[in-house]
Amino acid sequence: MIYKDIIDGMKKYGSSEEDICISTLGVSKEKISETVIIAPWWKPSVFKNFEENASLISKSESSHPQIWEIEINNTKISWVRTGIGAPLIMDAILALGLTRCTQIIFVGSVGALSSNINIGDIVVPKYSICGDGASRYILNDSLDEKDVYGIKSYPDTSMNEALVSNSKRICKDKNVHFDTVTAFSIDTIFAQYAHVDEIIASGCDTIEMETAAGFSAAKLAGISMCALFSVSDNTVTKKSLISGRTKQEMDYRRKTRYEIFPEIIINTLK
Repeated sequence: MIYKDIIDGMKKYGSSEEDICISTLGVSKEKISETVIIAPWWKPSVFKNFEENASLISKSESSHPQIWEIEINNTKISWVRTGIGAPLIMDAILALGLTRCTQIIFVGSVGALSSNINIGDIVVPKYSICGDGASRYILNDSLDEKDVYGIKSYPDTSMNEALVSNSKRICKDKNVHFDTVTAFSIDTIFAQYAHVDEIIASGCDTIEMETAAGFSAAKLAGISMCALFSVSDNTVTKKSLISGRTKQEMDYRRKTRYEIFPEIIINTLK
């Protein structure tokens, strides 16, 4: 599949590029900056110094999509809150391909599948394995082609190298554990636990819901993209999204996210 085919498919049935952006992002394409932060659920207030520099510009009546304009250290950023899951992330990124966006940093939560990774740790994926259904609509020309389940999807090499370098340095200085990981992108929270052993056997030490489709969509749209994760839970140590996490662990996670993430992002965007 090539990006032009996707856009031409929408135009064939009466939609203009402006229609696509307004419908998918909630703003016209001229409102989007070259640099975009995509967050499935977080708002700018989760990061230190971001909320006071952010202006909500989207007109959506629902909780997503929501778009904020942010200016930090003379860098203009569009913050896109999409909602959770591969389809919403994929659609937003494909729409961003019609704007002046050239680089995306995805920020979000990830679950750990290794006892060596703790709640509140900061990690960056080397690649994500496709376990979602949305990816099949952009990775093949036809839906009849071989299923894309298990395909590895990669972040932009140059951007990811800068993100890893800054994350290592800043986390070491702040005494916060950092690592690079392999992620499995899944479509379900409830049913994932019955498949955890299979997912670990595939070589993944983290699990989330968006980046396999996100990396693939960004590549298709010609946008550089990388991802920065905060570890929210750890299934193998019985501290899952459902139960087992302590208040102390969650407070530490919120603190590292609030203080460390913005420093990493600002340094990566220099």
